[in-house]
Amino acid sequence: MCLEVAVMASVLAVGNILFGHFEEGVPKWRRVVKFFLFLGLSGLIAETAGRRWFFVFLGILFTFPLIIHLWWLPKQGINGWTGEPKDKYYELRGWKR
Repeated sequence: MCLEVAVMASVLAVGNILFGHFEEGVPKWRRVVKFFLFLGLSGLIAETAGRRWFFVFLGILFTFPLIIHLWWLPKQGINGWTGEPKDKYYELRGWKR
């Protein structure tokens, strides 16, 4: 279980470093809760279902952002890689600029 939790913590840390600027309007407490929720869920899956199912879970988690960034955001007129135009992105997220 330690390996799976370490993998998930690493993925979340790298993701937060590289893509955290896209979450600037999200309250800090939600980001912290998300971190611990995913670590707990990863540990639970690894402990009860095994390592293979943890990696299936991880693969599924990567699928949703790919769908959002490669299909849904461009459909909304927003670049899925850069989040531009920022005004449309902020409006979509419900943030004030």
